[in-house]
Amino acid sequence: MDALLDILEDLRPGEDYRSRTDLVDARVLDSLTILALVSELEDTFDISIPAVEIVADNFNSLAGMWAMVSRLRDEDL
Repeated sequence: MDALLDILEDLRPGEDYRSRTDLVDARVLDSLTILALVSELEDTFDISIPAVEIVADNFNSLAGMWAMVSRLRDEDL
């Protein structure tokens, strides 16, 4: 999860990613940031994130993003 946190900090520094659960809803992460984030996640974790996974529930919190990444990694095994 630390790698995910590092990616978020690089894309949009200064947010409390560990406790926020409204990153998309509060527009902390906008559409362009999410596109960049998806690309970074795919490269870093060697996964493919299909368009159906790019929903607010998966990106509103650090925990939601990590759950998605973990699930996609497990599905690829």
